[in-house]
Amino acid sequence: METILAVMLATAVILFGTLISLGNERQRKAIDGLREQVFLWAVQDLKIKREHLVRTVQVPDPLDWLNKITSKIRGYDLQLQIIETFATPPALVCTSAYDNTKIVFSPLSPVELRGIKRSRRNRLFQFAEHNPILSLPRNFEVRELSLLNEGHLFDLEMALTWKVLTGQNLESSNQFWMYEFSE
Repeated sequence: METILAVMLATAVILFGTLISLGNERQRKAIDGLREQVFLWAVQDLKIKREHLVRTVQVPDPLDWLNKITSKIRGYDLQLQIIETFATPPALVCTSAYDNTKIVFSPLSPVELRGIKRSRRNRLFQFAEHNPILSLPRNFEVRELSLLNEGHLFDLEMALTWKVLTGQNLESSNQFWMYEFSE
């Protein structure tokens, strides 16, 4: 009699455990569905807001805009001055008015630059002694600039800034790179 009662109790515990697990799984799926819906709503909301702002994006003073970007990163204003621009590979070379710091802005990542440098047959290699982005010193710092760390309109503002400062159209790029070194 006691064994039958023990088996029935164990069966009841297993049955209730199974029912609770099934209920929890159903709730997990419902919560995941809600989370996904909230995420999709937030993304769509950002797209709508961004689409509205895309039409009104302006960069009245591109050099000042670059100064603000570098000031956020460095913590102080470098008072950047443009030295020169390069079309192949694309680079915008600036220097600080206060010290001998040079900053090179480019849509090319460090990985892409290494690929260009390693390819001896590449016709871009002949520009290495002239373009500072292909002959960076060993002690340079690189920072990625993107929508994630510079604001949700960064790519649009950077494209406008690039067009005004270099005279070149920038391919759609969500990332930009800042190479910094001292001479």
